[in-house]
Amino acid sequence: MGEIDPAFIQSIEHRPKLTVTDPGEIPVIDLSALHSGAVDLLVADIGKACEEWGFFKVINHGVPLEVVRRIEAAMKEFFDQSIDEKRKVKRDEAKPMGYHDSEHTKNVRDWKEVLDIAVEDPLVISASPDPQDQELTKYYNQWPEYPPEFRKILKEYAGEIEKLAFKLLELISLSLGLAGDRLIEFFQGQTSFIRLNHYPPCPWPELALGVGRHKDAGALTVLFQDGVGGLEVKRKADGEWVGVKPIPNAYIINVGDIIQVWSNDKYESVEHRVVANSEKERFSIPFFLFPAHHVNVKPLEELTNEENPPKFKEYNWGKFMATRNRSDFKKQAVENIQIHHFRVSEQ
Repeated sequence: MGEIDPAFIQSIEHRPKLTVTDPGEIPVIDLSALHSGAVDLLVADIGKACEEWGFFKVINHGVPLEVVRRIEAAMKEFFDQSIDEKRKVKRDEAKPMGYHDSEHTKNVRDWKEVLDIAVEDPLVISASPDPQDQELTKYYNQWPEYPPEFRKILKEYAGEIEKLAFKLLELISLSLGLAGDRLIEFFQGQTSFIRLNHYPPCPWPELALGVGRHKDAGALTVLFQDGVGGLEVKRKADGEWVGVKPIPNAYIINVGDIIQVWSNDKYESVEHRVVANSEKERFSIPFFLFPAHHVNVKPLEELTNEENPPKFKEYNWGKFMATRNRSDFKKQAVENIQIHHFRVSEQ
């Protein structure tokens, strides 16, 4: 079996339990209510899920099953290639869209390989973290040659998943007492991307994680996972890690840091991770809904007042991402930037 590379080893307090706690508790929400006239109840259910869990599953979501099956097949074909073939589209600091097999979360290497594809090509983002630097840069997708229909299949999938993401954003906006279209303006020129994840079997599931504990920095994440499972969520009620049981053809939704800031802490971005599997490979496809680079993120005025003052200082999304992306390619000596760095002191 050999020895595990120390870069993958989690510290003792963050190593996974090999038994899953209370699977299946994440709320399941049926989006067919959109067409049955029960929208108010649907909005209330989503608001409750966001407040109590930060996560929920959706069924009857409208993404065609045949589109999902095509992207699943294309993803497997891509990752089944040799490492040399995959690295023909390897990403780096100059070309951050593409293949990567040495990503770190919390400065520990993840047991996974990924392919990142921006929804808008080119993706326009801040050139540097320097607040005084107004320069922008364009990042272009690196499209693999194989499978030959990959680009067409991915674009088809992206179109469908984007529709679902904006539908969910509207429902979340309504659940906060806002107009349904209140948040849409922030996504003109979005920096969203789709990630294809492959988690190979891991001989040391007690030491390594597919993805270490983290919170999502964006607004919303829409995740498709296969039947293998492995996603765990830190339950708000007691801090326990609980497994998210796969439901065929369902999507897993979680609110990210931006919605936590917009909602002024009403909806919290919740920590989650992926445990490794010693026997089976796992595939998943998250869609990360990100705003445009020029958006300044702060608590929404409609949701703050004298009794509930803003809990976060304003920050620029493009500069935030330019700072955060530095840790994608090498281990950092300090914690990567997080929204808690913008929290207003309560003193």
